[in-house]
Amino acid sequence: MPNRAQQIYKPEFRFGLGGVSLGNEFNKHTDKEAEGTLEAVWEVGVRYFDVAPWYGFSLAERRFGHFLHNKKREDYLLCSKVGKLFKASKNNRHAEIYPLSDSPNDIVFDYTADGVRRSIEDSLQRLGVDSLDVAFVHDISPDFAYFPNGWEEQYEIARKGAFPALSKMRYEGIIRAWGIGVNTPQPILKVMDDADPDVCLCAQQYSLIDHANAVNELFSAVRKKNVSLVIGSLLNAGFISGSPRYNYGKENFQIPAAAIEKREKLRMVAARYGVDLRTAALQFSAAPDVAVALVVGARSHQQIAEGYNSLQGKIPSEFWAELKQQALIESDASLPAAPV
Repeated sequence: MPNRAQQIYKPEFRFGLGGVSLGNEFNKHTDKEAEGTLEAVWEVGVRYFDVAPWYGFSLAERRFGHFLHNKKREDYLLCSKVGKLFKASKNNRHAEIYPLSDSPNDIVFDYTADGVRRSIEDSLQRLGVDSLDVAFVHDISPDFAYFPNGWEEQYEIARKGAFPALSKMRYEGIIRAWGIGVNTPQPILKVMDDADPDVCLCAQQYSLIDHANAVNELFSAVRKKNVSLVIGSLLNAGFISGSPRYNYGKENFQIPAAAIEKREKLRMVAARYGVDLRTAALQFSAAPDVAVALVVGARSHQQIAEGYNSLQGKIPSEFWAELKQQALIESDASLPAAPV
């Protein structure tokens, strides 16, 4: 029998648009440009949208909401995050953390039961909708640099507060499912022992560049717990398709030499088989049985159209076989179905 996440993520919701880019993390976009991107995304056929209060210090939620509140709520799947509240303040930190957002807001970390209820209420108001499908507890992970006293303290607050509160909200019908959204595997492994999540957002952990830990540890654990994964940042913040950055954070321009070397090797194999590396990356990340959906970022309608169409592209089985032969992908990694 399908688990809760598999029932929610129907085929039309398997490919989603993430809100990081339209929150002005990498480049500054006007509201008009963002609206145009969202209109084009809808026309292409995308019906899954993943946002967070964190993206642009609430800018992304307001932009997505301006577009989505005119659509029938049952026609799309909507996810957001909890754990970070935003309040207008003249002395805010947006210039330090999201300098391109021009946000008037300052951040308060709050993973308590009351805090996550407030977070969802605030998100619904910014989005202009009456419900979320999935709520992810955001960034309780060792790589998050802005907690005052480390991630473990915030995780413990969430274990006692956010996790049971979200399970209760799921029972009440306020949300349909919950999990955590993080960039490292440790919190996902931990939350499955401490609570009853349905689906977790597994960002920058399962890509052509970096997937060994997911294959060899994480996937077997989520199968055992009957939890599903949404795979995010599968291009490593655009690195695989050529961006001059690797993943997220202030130091993402300092790209590891090993990642650059591996990308070049992947490009060489792709060129021999006439394969677009972006297409290969998306299909690779969609292949595992534990993955119910992909979330990709895009700053333009062209980028999202290319990503959406990549899932339809045909890649010869020989390409994947050579990647395994050269140990560029793990021997136990799932592969896309052979083209017919």
